[in-house]
Amino acid sequence: MIVGAGLAGLMMAYLLERIDVPYTVFERSAEVRPLGSVLSLNANILALFEQLGLLDEVLAISKPCTSLDLFDGSMQSIGSISSSGYQEVAGYPAVVFARPQLYDLLISKIPPKKIIMNKKILSLEQNTLGVMIRCADGSNHHGDILVGADGAYSGVRQGLYKNLTKKKLLPKSDNEDLDLGYVVMVGVTDPLDEDKYPELKDAHTHFRQVLGDKNIAWQSISVPGNKICWRLGAQLESEEARAQMLRNSEWGPEANEAMIQQFYDLPCPFGGKMGDMIDATPKERISKVYLEEKLFETWYHGRTVLIGDACHKMLPQAGQGAINAMQDAVILANCLYDMGEPNVTNIKAAFQQYYDLRYPHAKTQFANSKFMAKLMSGQKLSERIFRNLMFNYMPAFLRVRHYAKAASYQPQASFLPTIPPRGTGPVEPQMPSKRYAEELKQKEAGAPPELAVSNVMTEPVSLE
Repeated sequence: MIVGAGLAGLMMAYLLERIDVPYTVFERSAEVRPLGSVLSLNANILALFEQLGLLDEVLAISKPCTSLDLFDGSMQSIGSISSSGYQEVAGYPAVVFARPQLYDLLISKIPPKKIIMNKKILSLEQNTLGVMIRCADGSNHHGDILVGADGAYSGVRQGLYKNLTKKKLLPKSDNEDLDLGYVVMVGVTDPLDEDKYPELKDAHTHFRQVLGDKNIAWQSISVPGNKICWRLGAQLESEEARAQMLRNSEWGPEANEAMIQQFYDLPCPFGGKMGDMIDATPKERISKVYLEEKLFETWYHGRTVLIGDACHKMLPQAGQGAINAMQDAVILANCLYDMGEPNVTNIKAAFQQYYDLRYPHAKTQFANSKFMAKLMSGQKLSERIFRNLMFNYMPAFLRVRHYAKAASYQPQASFLPTIPPRGTGPVEPQMPSKRYAEELKQKEAGAPPELAVSNVMTEPVSLE
């Protein structure tokens, strides 16, 4: 059972679809909502998309990002970071597109009958026989494994942690609130006039951010379809952040005229004012979200495991949140593929292997995301000085060296033919699958492969 039909949950579902493991996705929303703004992907996940046969579809909805341009509030250039040399060493371009389009691509690969909408999880119970979730509509659902892919305020995590707290098994830090630092409003415009915004004609994206006064910043990024993704953001003081935390809500269109008016007359990096972008965006595609961060220590217990924002919520400036969520999915799928029968012993071993493989990398990317937030939006004197050095004086060889190191982590599905390295840079080795190797031998010998993962329970199991 997968709770959450976001990018992490959909990737998890698609990978299980590829290895013929029965699953159901439970989503709390009553309907699919095309929300969000810009999303970027790079070599850290595009190798997997190529392996799954989805790379061409991703490239068709995206544009390569050749640089990141930074301006001050009066639209004077602060500096620019070029991505020149990235594709050569990484093997794939860094691409940018509207987030809803990737969501539409992934959900199109999942049989509709396997996604159940309007299922808000209230609690969970698990024992040696299985795991059960209780939903707000009064229904109960049973399975062998529960995957919490339901975001930063995960109901699965809350239920799991509640049980672990009763047993005194949860680290104190895991019961602490997420750190909330920013409130943002995002949207994607309808198609715009190329003559009014000529940069839309370019084959590459224009990624432009403005640093304003009083801890505010805003972005405009061109994407395919003559559209512009935009984001308005304000950094919150600690007391204000805590108050906002209590009022946190999921992604959704919200009335927040005060924030719109705060940015409405500010200059747009593509010309005109940000109000032009807001007016060109249907109200139902404008959403307000809070940007939190927290790296949880506990990712699994019993038959329940967490992926994506449910176990590591990262700030978005490094563009690693969605990438790491989908990396979680592929590594967990690899571990389940080699798990064997879904008994408690095998499940625990698979979850531990998943944690061992993913936690160190997630920890590194969590720190990197925090650093990039300061680099992109920090207003302290030290942060301004460092930003000036990074955007204007970094030698090209150091930038390319950084790209090679950053792109070296390219996890793939262990149950599919491996895509060889496409770039000149190194690629970290991946743990091979014993089951896949054995199935190749059996296939070569003409014998049918044995199923190593059994079906989800067909009869409900009482967990009372």
